[in-house]
Amino acid sequence: MRPVISVSSLSKRYRLGLKEKQAETLAGQIANVIKSPWKNLKKLKDLSRFGLEDDSVFWALKDVSFEVQEGEVLGIIGKNGAGKSTLLKILSQITEPTSGKIEIHGRVASLLEVGTGFHPELSGRENIYMNGTILGMTRREIDSKLDEIIDFSGVEKFIDTPVKFYSSGMKVRLGFSVAAHLDPEILIIDEVLAVGDYEFQKKCVGKMGDVSKNQGRTVLFVSHNMGAIQKLCQKSILLESGIIVTNEITSVVLEKYFGKEEEKKYQRTKNEEKKEYSIDSAQLTDSLGNPKNSFFHDSGFIVCVKVTEKIKINEVYLFVTILDSNLNKIFSAEQKVIGSKQYKLFVKEKFLTRGNYSIQLILYKPGISQFDFIEQTCHFEIIDSGSDFVHLNSFDYGVVFGNYEWIN
Repeated sequence: MRPVISVSSLSKRYRLGLKEKQAETLAGQIANVIKSPWKNLKKLKDLSRFGLEDDSVFWALKDVSFEVQEGEVLGIIGKNGAGKSTLLKILSQITEPTSGKIEIHGRVASLLEVGTGFHPELSGRENIYMNGTILGMTRREIDSKLDEIIDFSGVEKFIDTPVKFYSSGMKVRLGFSVAAHLDPEILIIDEVLAVGDYEFQKKCVGKMGDVSKNQGRTVLFVSHNMGAIQKLCQKSILLESGIIVTNEITSVVLEKYFGKEEEKKYQRTKNEEKKEYSIDSAQLTDSLGNPKNSFFHDSGFIVCVKVTEKIKINEVYLFVTILDSNLNKIFSAEQKVIGSKQYKLFVKEKFLTRGNYSIQLILYKPGISQFDFIEQTCHFEIIDSGSDFVHLNSFDYGVVFGNYEWIN
């Protein structure tokens, strides 16, 4: 079967620092005119070396190849600056690639940035017709979709107002509604959906699943919401510094993405001095004992800490603290240490909300001595599993889910 999108050896290169600073005085401008022949000659020399690698060359994408089948939802993940948005802009024919080949079979609708594809002076209604015309639709075809687009967007009160007066959220709502309802064969969505409120985000995720499963359309989806990626995408691509690191089923890609985080575990080096009590190693595992550094919020995890006792001292405690991304102390637990062994702390499911965390470890005798202190280690992430607890960009859940019940 012929793929809907085929990308082969795609690269995008930028040269940094070519824009000249303009003179701010008349004398400076005259001097620039006098020197311009020499500057132009230098520019020509620079252009002749454009293919050479130096510090001014930045590769946003390098030798990227993949295929997307009809009806497939492909997730594209990676840290900021990995090349995700550049890739989508090239596929949307907004940016030209430096090299490589792209084949796209079908009409493409994109939602990449707030307001993309809208003329600010036109009303929302007029922009719907403009976008439909660009996609090759007749007015009758657009008319048949108009009410559905307006209703889904939730901006019906402002549909005849110029888009330049819309808020960012309103632009995103209308932009997604237009892209999803005007029957493109390929839908390209960037992280811009994070601007919308929770209810609209949920509608968008449902609509993307619908256009793929029930209408057979292809979706490319960039997001930092790994719960949405897990729920929607059969396959995903992991980009790092413009290069595809992994292109597999989504569960495998997410494991590799989180597995690349630094400081996943602690291991004492051989030349470090050991005191009466010392922490030799620490790592996180799932409930089955498999080492991991990413966990869905509805599954528990275990903090495993190996302690060595050189000299027996009574009343020694291991203190474990979970830190958030701002190094605030979220939760602490202590355990009395009895001999050299591995101590395990089980953190129950549905305790932490979505976010990045780390572990702090202390071995001490209360009021007397601190034997060992690991300030920050075992970085890990709690991700939204898309179940009854959903992380909202527009609502702050705090850091922990309380263990409570409502009573009459």
